[in-house]
Formats: sequence, C-alpha cells, structure tokens
Amino acid sequence: MDAVATAPDQAEAGLARLPVLLLAAGTATALLLTAGRYGYFGDELYFLAAGKHLAWGYADQPPLVPALARAMDALAPGSLVVFRLPAIAATAAGVVVTALIARELGGRPEAQVRAAAAYAICGQFVGSGHYLATSTIDPLLWTLVLWLLVRWVRTRHDTLLVWLGVVTAVALNGKLLIAAFWVVAGLVVLVFGPRELLRRPKLWLGALIAAGSLVPTLLWQRANGWPQLAMGDAVGAEVDAAGGRAGFVPNLLAGAGWVIGALGVLYGLAVLLVSRQLRPYRFLGWTALGVVAVFLAANGRYYYAAGMFGVLWAAAAVHLETREPARWWRWVPTWPVFVVSALFSLPFTLPVWPAHWLAEHPAAPRPAYAAEEIGWPDLTADVAALYRTAPPDTAIVTGGYWQAGALGRYGPERGLPEAFSASRGFWYFGRPADDTRNVLFVGYDPSKIAKHFGDVRIVGQVGNRLGIRNASRHMPVWLLTGRTGSWAEIWPQLEDMRA
Repeated sequence: MDAVATAPDQAEAGLARLPVLLLAAGTATALLLTAGRYGYFGDELYFLAAGKHLAWGYADQPPLVPALARAMDALAPGSLVVFRLPAIAATAAGVVVTALIARELGGRPEAQVRAAAAYAICGQFVGSGHYLATSTIDPLLWTLVLWLLVRWVRTRHDTLLVWLGVVTAVALNGKLLIAAFWVVAGLVVLVFGPRELLRRPKLWLGALIAAGSLVPTLLWQRANGWPQLAMGDAVGAEVDAAGGRAGFVPNLLAGAGWVIGALGVLYGLAVLLVSRQLRPYRFLGWTALGVVAVFLAANGRYYYAAGMFGVLWAAAAVHLETREPARWWRWVPTWPVFVVSALFSLPFTLPVWPAHWLAEHPAAPRPAYAAEEIGWPDLTADVAALYRTAPPDTAIVTGGYWQAGALGRYGPERGLPEAFSASRGFWYFGRPADDTRNVLFVGYDPSKIAKHFGDVRIVGQVGNRLGIRNASRHMPVWLLTGRTGSWAEIWPQLEDMRA
C-alpha cells in the first residue's frame, strides 16, 4: 500500500477570481510600465543573436527562448516592451496558477489570494519578469507541473498525467532543470507514495511525450560534441566566484522575498512534511528538499529551485487558513505586511530609478540587474569609433557573449560588421572570414587569440558614459595584426564555455 493516504474527494472551493486576477494584472502592469526602461539585459542580447541562428539546440540551452526572442523582435523590431511580453505574461500567469494550487489543496478564497500575493510580490519572479530569459519562463512551467500533479492527487483524473507530459516537454525545451525535479519526485514517490502514480499508463505516455520532444535537441548536442555538459562547470565557476554553495539557501530565501516570501516557503515546507491535513501531498515537501539538495550538490544557481515556491506558498496559506491565530497575532493586520514587503522589494527588482540618478548615487538601492542593462549603445559607439581607425581587413571579436550580442543589436546602425565571439553559444554562430587578417578584440584577456597573431596592442577602451559597470567601463580594446594561422585552425582553439 502507498505510504500516504489518498487525498480526500473534497469539493473544490470557489476560485477567488477577482482578487487573484487583480493581483496578476497588478504585476503585469508594473512590468509593462517598466519594460522599456534602461535597456536589454545581457542575456537578452544573446537570445536575440541566437534567434538569428535558429537551431534545435544550442551549446548552453534548448531552443525555446531564442525562438521566442526571434518571434517577438520580428513582431516589433527594437521594441523592448513587445520583446518582454512573454516574460510579463509568464509572471502574471504564475500568480494565477499558484492560486489554483491553493484551491486544489482545499484553500478557500482567502488562502488562494494569500498564495497568489506571495507570488505577485516575489522579488525573484518580478525581477526576472522584467526581462526575457529562461529563468523567467521556467518558474511558470514548474508551477503548472505542480498544479497538475496536485490536482491529480486530489481527483485521480489520469488525463492530467498526459498534460503533465506536455507541460514538461515545453519546460525541457526551455531549460533542462525540470528533469531534476522528475528524478527527485520519482524517487520520493517510490519511498513515500503515492506509488499508484507510477502505475498509471498515462503517466508514462506523458513521459514519452516529454522525452520525444527532447530528441531534436539531443541530436544537435550529439552532432556538436555535447557542449551542454560543459555548462555545469561554467555555472559552478560562476557560483564559486559569487561565494559558492554557502550562499545557496540564503539567496534562495532572499529571492522568495524577505518576510512574506521566505517565511511562506519555510512554513509551507514544514506543513507539507508534518501536517495531517496535507498528508496526501507530503511527497511534495520531500521533493522540494530533494530539489534543493540536487542543485546544491551540483553547485547550481540558487534560483534553479525557485520553481517550488508556488506549491510551498499555497500549502502555507491553506494550513494557516484552518488555524486559530495566536492572541497577539490577531491584532496584526495581514495585508499591510504584504504591502510593506512589496514596497521593500520594489527598488531591488524593477527599474524604477532614473538611470542618471544611479550613476550619481552608486550606493543607492537599485534593481539587481540594472548594471547589466545600461550602457550597451555606449559600448557600441566606442567600438565603432575604434573600428573606423582599424585596417580594412579587420574582424571584431569579443571576449564575452554579452558584448557580442550588444554589437549585434546596435552595431549595424553604426556601420559595424558582424561581431564574433568564442564565448559559450556564440562560438557556434560563426567565425571571421578566411581572408580576415586582423582582429579588433573587445575584452580583458586576449591571450588565447593573441598567440595566433604577430602583434597585439591596446588601441582604446570601451565604456559606459553613465559610469555604471555593466558595459565594461574600462574594458580595453586590442588590435591584433599579422595572423599566423588559418581561421579553421584558430577558431576551434578559442571555444570557451566559461567566458
């Protein structure tokens, strides 16, 4: 027999449509109003470039987000607001799906709204919802998977298992992290139940759908030497540079949101593990712990586990709804706490400050990624000025994929040719023409490419006129002349997944 009881066949509570939709609309409105501020995030520039080289796979990810980037840029070229519409929609949808999870767990409207509000003010989700990236789309897909799983536990409607496979297929084509969830969840279900889940044929039909959707990407990876395998080392090196595994849990909780978000995650985890009321869903508590353990052991980024937030907030809200508040807590108004939490996180998640003010007040609160959004046109202008003084047979090569993406976005309007980079997926987008004898290298360390040229010297630097660090304010530009080998020999030696 399964180690957990079957979920009671309780009637669904009514959905708190109006307040939940208002919360989702509020989140979407805040993101829409700020979507056009500052500029492209560095990864967005990369996705723009990747979208121009559509493929079934890339060195560092599956094809979903580059395809979205291409579609949105084709719809309204150069519009940041339109480009970010999928991110805005995904973040707002996550608010609604979290409320649906609370409803499936037996939560009445108040619990649904509280769970949805936790998602709506979550710094990690609102902050990433400002730009189009895998870290924006992935949490919604995890939340959808968890909603379908919770609903199946309650209803045992096996068609839901097929839809689980479909949503997982979409998630796998955006980012491979959902595979870790299913490995952990499968092991947890074997131990804690409901083992009946593993005996359902439609679960395996869904698994077949998900696995089949990944075949094109796997074929691309095999044909290109499995570059995705090197991404683990690249990510691990970045995590180590930022403080290592010690920061994983604190950063994860900070991303959930101080006060409401973090406490909700911890409380939701606790009640999933020990509450009799939520005992049929106990396996999800152990799954959340297992997901954190896997990404922690793999030295992954802390937000890889953020997809579990929705079900934890829902569990916390549902459990609290049935409990008599402590006498002292009855005098504490709940919603002002949510409002204060939102106001506290806003300056760190959305571009609400004028860009010039950030430059004038470097110690002031600012969105986490502001420094990676401002200044790309300045960088391009500086490169263009230096390129005009270079020999005619000169290619532009950058040390990082962000800089190459920026030059790809803003370079054509300044008369620049295509920029190349050996950094991560950009290496696969092409190399300089065979008859190119010289290189204008934008980056700190040209040592890997410099050994293939007779002369290397600094000719200038690129910067950000606002003085913010993102656009590499003091990044040198080098002129490399006298190529000593063919590009067919040089380019394979330059590939760098860590750059």
